[in-house]
Amino acid sequence: MESTQVTTIEAPLPAYNLSPEQEKNEIVRHYRALLRALRPKLKKGDKELLRHAFEMAADAHKTMRRKSGEPYILHPIAVAMICVEEIGLGVRSTICALLHDTVEDTDITLEDVEHEFGTEIAKIVDGLTKISNVIDTNTSQQAENFKKILLTLTDDPRVILIKLADRLHNMRTLDSMKREKQLKIASETVWVYAPLAHRMGLYNIKTELEDLSMKYLEPEAYREIAKRLSETKRERTRYINEFIRPLKEKLTASGFHFEIYGRPKSIHSIWNKIKKKSVSFEEVYDLFAIRVILDSPPEKEKEDCWKVYSMITDEYMPSPERLRDWLSNPKSNGYEALHTTVMGPQGKWVEVQIRTKRMNEIAEKGLAAHYKYKEGSNDEDRFDKWFGQIREVLNTPDTADGVDFLQDFKTSFLAEEIYVYTPKGEVKMLPTGSTALDFAFAIHSAIGTKCIGAKVHHKLVPISHKLRSGDQVEIITSSKQKPSEDWLSFVVTAKARNKIKDALREEKRKVAEDGKYLLQRKLEAMGAAYSQYNIEELVQFYKAPSSLDLHYRIATKAIDLKELKEFQVLGDKLEIPKPKPLIVGEPVVDHTHHKTFNRKDSELIIFGESSDKIMYSLAKCCNPIPGDDVFGFVSTGKGLIIHRTSCPNAAQLLANYGHRVVKTKWAKNKEISFLTGLKIVGLDDVGVINKITNVISGDLRINIAALTIESKEGLFQGTIKVFVHDKEELEELVSRLKSLAGIQTVDRFDTETV
Repeated sequence: MESTQVTTIEAPLPAYNLSPEQEKNEIVRHYRALLRALRPKLKKGDKELLRHAFEMAADAHKTMRRKSGEPYILHPIAVAMICVEEIGLGVRSTICALLHDTVEDTDITLEDVEHEFGTEIAKIVDGLTKISNVIDTNTSQQAENFKKILLTLTDDPRVILIKLADRLHNMRTLDSMKREKQLKIASETVWVYAPLAHRMGLYNIKTELEDLSMKYLEPEAYREIAKRLSETKRERTRYINEFIRPLKEKLTASGFHFEIYGRPKSIHSIWNKIKKKSVSFEEVYDLFAIRVILDSPPEKEKEDCWKVYSMITDEYMPSPERLRDWLSNPKSNGYEALHTTVMGPQGKWVEVQIRTKRMNEIAEKGLAAHYKYKEGSNDEDRFDKWFGQIREVLNTPDTADGVDFLQDFKTSFLAEEIYVYTPKGEVKMLPTGSTALDFAFAIHSAIGTKCIGAKVHHKLVPISHKLRSGDQVEIITSSKQKPSEDWLSFVVTAKARNKIKDALREEKRKVAEDGKYLLQRKLEAMGAAYSQYNIEELVQFYKAPSSLDLHYRIATKAIDLKELKEFQVLGDKLEIPKPKPLIVGEPVVDHTHHKTFNRKDSELIIFGESSDKIMYSLAKCCNPIPGDDVFGFVSTGKGLIIHRTSCPNAAQLLANYGHRVVKTKWAKNKEISFLTGLKIVGLDDVGVINKITNVISGDLRINIAALTIESKEGLFQGTIKVFVHDKEELEELVSRLKSLAGIQTVDRFDTETV
């Protein structure tokens, strides 16, 4: 039978038009449910502490309401409930969850929290409190807040777990927010919080966060897949029962105590497969996974899992390359299981996951369950090693702003990991995509900076060689070697990046001294002082990130200072010459198909809150066309840039720079054509190109900008660039092309090359 464990995320929000008395009863009802959930963990005096925290939070938030109209205090109670029921945290975390917004949003101070509940709880609440102001305008407040949360990770992981619970409740109640706020919050979620939940071993929460983000970022695709899953549910349940029946009989006959059920894949993961593999919904072979959960004693867990694997593969033929053994090699977040994909009845591939009750609890409750089972054991496991690596990077003084820090953190610590061995057989854990140079820095900074190559399984490889799990690596060093700028383009670990940057900075300082001397002489010759004021003016004029960069560029002849003659000297101060006015780019106008328009006619009108006409340019990374769901992004120096909400860069921009996002919509203007691209795959048949061009140019009278077709072994793959007026016209074109005989897929593509 298909499990009902997948959270329903379409539930409507309750309407809050209750009387004050009814509201009070509602709050008390939620609080009592929280106490009931916590009952097994309550010790002497805990109830009083919890009541005190609840009353303190309820009083502090008493005048506040959420966007949906409900009393604000219901949010901290809901967050606390997620911490207890879905993450498995205890009393102290519940107190922190109840108080998590008090310091940020009310008159309560950290000192008040410390006075009432002690240093430990105050520290966690501080970790959960957003930074209210960021001085540096180049960075982003959102990214700095993420940085603050992540920096508390190694001190107390509970900060992250409570933050994930907070984010999950916000995502569950996002319907009442404005569209641009939904985009910003959903992007942050998919960019940082879902990978973080995954890394903390909270698979259920990670899945729900991804699905909810997709609901707001890709609403059409989300609704379509949800509808198809709902339509095929009965058929899937019938198939699961047929698949499970012989396995149940075998396992029961062998004396195993077990649960076995089917579980649908998440909407987000189905969508990912459809996109990555360019397949239809029907072609995603593992729409569901069968899960076998064994009740085995600790000493027999591995043995039992492998026995069950053997029984399953006796019944159904496995796909050898789809075996994932996380029993011998648990993931660093504690996840243990055996995954295999087998050929089931009716020629369908089915994924089967085998794990024990203990492993299942760790898979669902993550970190909290991991530590519960670890109590009393002294061995340092992979989770501790992972934490150790993070601690090492977080403790190094770092000059990166929040956005860079976050990007480094994502690639270093939120990616899946590989296991690589030293020549002596010692295992090192690295993120997927790591190179031989990352491995060298993982061994020791001094080895990394002197690395000139490596041997993988005794075969010579360059330092940029990407490693795979199970590789045995020997590093080759030279005393003459020193880090170069291009190293940063292929390392992925934060440790390697930081050490390379440190070495380059040191080298830069030495070179910059020459530039400083040259600039000093030039300024003195003009009668201007080498002063902080003048240096800041020049840094701004040459758009250098810092005075060090200015001096370095002068020394390396990247800046030749010839522009100094345009400056005036007043006293001993430089005065910057006035810049020339900047002309913002316009949308692509297809002059071959339409008459030429003047600037006023050809601008696309974008409506913000005030319905103003705004000049804009279209993002090259996603080439939006009228009718696409879009947002405006205010970039520094380039004005307003329009991106599609499904743009590959949208999540990163919205997650880190939500404050620069402008609400935008298209104005009707049928006179302008927009360039977009289509990728077509089909059977190579006589006259296929003729058929395609007839539909585009003949039937629909759409102008073709470029057409390339490659034919190979009976199949053809083509890319067509066309000028369309809006999304409706593009959808009509796609539909007509798909209906042609022999055409398999027609997909829009968005690259810099369009």
